[in-house]
Amino acid sequence: MWQFLWAAILPSFIFAYEVDWEKLQGLARAKVEVKAFVTQDIPLYHNLVMKHIPGADPELVLLNHYYEELDRIPLSHMTRTDINSLLADLGFYKKAQAEDEVPEEFRFSPAKDSPFKEHHIRRENREEPGKESAHRDL
Repeated sequence: MWQFLWAAILPSFIFAYEVDWEKLQGLARAKVEVKAFVTQDIPLYHNLVMKHIPGADPELVLLNHYYEELDRIPLSHMTRTDINSLLADLGFYKKAQAEDEVPEEFRFSPAKDSPFKEHHIRRENREEPGKESAHRDL
C-alpha cells in the first residue's frame, strides 16, 4: 500500500517547481560551489565542522572557545575559491590530506592560542622523560 501512496505523492513533489524556460535560454551548465567545498574541502580544515540544516542557506558561523556566536557569513553567493580564501584570511589551518596530523602550533587555530590558563601552565611545566615528578598522588 505504501508503494501506491508514494507513487501518488512523489510526482507532485518533483514537479512542484515550475521551470521558466525563457529565462534559461542558452543554458549550458550549472555549478554548485558550496557543495564542492562541503564535500571536498571541509575535511581538510582543522576546527571547521559541517552542520547540515535542511532548507537553510549555507553560512559560516564563527564561534569563540565557549561556543558563543561571534558572526555569521552567508556563503551561497561565494565560489569555492572565495570560501577557501576567506578561511585562510580568518586563520583556519588547512591540511594537505584529511588524515594528516595538525601541527601543535595550529592546534587552536584560527585562535592564536588557548584561552585556558591551565593549558599554558601544563605546557610550560612539562617534565622531561626520566625526571622525577614533584607531584605525588596520595
